[in-house]
Amino acid sequence: LNAAPGRAPRQRVRFLPAPAPGGGGAVELVAARVPVLADHPLVRGPRFRKLKIGAGHRLDVKASGVFVLGIGHGNKLLTHLHNCHLTKVYTVGGLFGKATDDFSDTGNLVEKTTFDHITREKLERILAVIQGTNQKALLMYSNIDMKTQEAYELAVKGLIRPMGKSPPIITAVRCLQFALPEFQLEIHCLHETQQYLRKMVHEIGLELKSSAVCTQVRRIRDGVFTLDDALPRTQWNLQSIQEAIRNCQLKVETELEKTL
Repeated sequence: LNAAPGRAPRQRVRFLPAPAPGGGGAVELVAARVPVLADHPLVRGPRFRKLKIGAGHRLDVKASGVFVLGIGHGNKLLTHLHNCHLTKVYTVGGLFGKATDDFSDTGNLVEKTTFDHITREKLERILAVIQGTNQKALLMYSNIDMKTQEAYELAVKGLIRPMGKSPPIITAVRCLQFALPEFQLEIHCLHETQQYLRKMVHEIGLELKSSAVCTQVRRIRDGVFTLDDALPRTQWNLQSIQEAIRNCQLKVETELEKTL
């Protein structure tokens, strides 16, 4: 920001001495506009010394993907977006056949198991049970009477969600890839942590009479923000950040108006 072109210095009126029209060494005062020296960079120093930046839903060190930040006024919008309780979407990789102490493939090995008996159909049955159980929890924590017209209208708009604190809730889960011993899931969830998703992979392995570790957790959507909105490290510069803010402004305002 400080390297960007600065605004022109303010102008003020001063009465400066100037030779009188008649000559003869006479001097008169003439009104003139001059720059305010207090605005000069050598006097003022860097214009920006402090910039408030807030973090949205955090990612731990073993996860990747969309990580939303708020700059300046955006910190207030972060709070509003948090109050919307929007769904986040992850792709989660898994590996059957072993278990570790932290449920990830980089943890300390606890045990090895067989996995030849696992099929995609068996995996999808477990996922259907998980989704059904979590749907009941979603309705319970949404505090909405499901027999009312309000509940119907919210369901049509996809706005049924817990509007307060709740345990992690999986709103949808499906298998994207299956090639033993590896598999990949797409998980839509609320109020989760990345470690919760790793533990979910571990429990899926147990349900299938085997074991499993998580190989990857990647957030591909956080509310209205997707991977297409994200800036890789090579684009962390003023111009790219300004453009990203402009591109996201409308859909943030639209979502806040619709939900809040």
